Amino acid sequence: MPKLAGISHRFAVRAFEKAGFWIVREGKHISMTDGQRIIVIPRANPINAYTMGGIIKDAGMSVEEFKKLL
Repeated sequence: MPKLAGISHRFAVRAFEKAGFWIVREGKHISMTDGQRIIVIPRANPINAYTMGGIIKDAGMSVEEFKKLL
């Protein structure tokens, strides 16, 4: 898996919104969906690179696709 530097949860939410996801619920974590998939983003600055990689995989994207949305 390509390297992904830790990023803020705010940047991650914006990038996923560009990909068609929207916020369903907010609390200690942010739940987002695109109608088919549900992803959960922790409110952390920065989000651990391995955690972020898993979230991107759950969203059905590659790291390269996600980086283009940042």
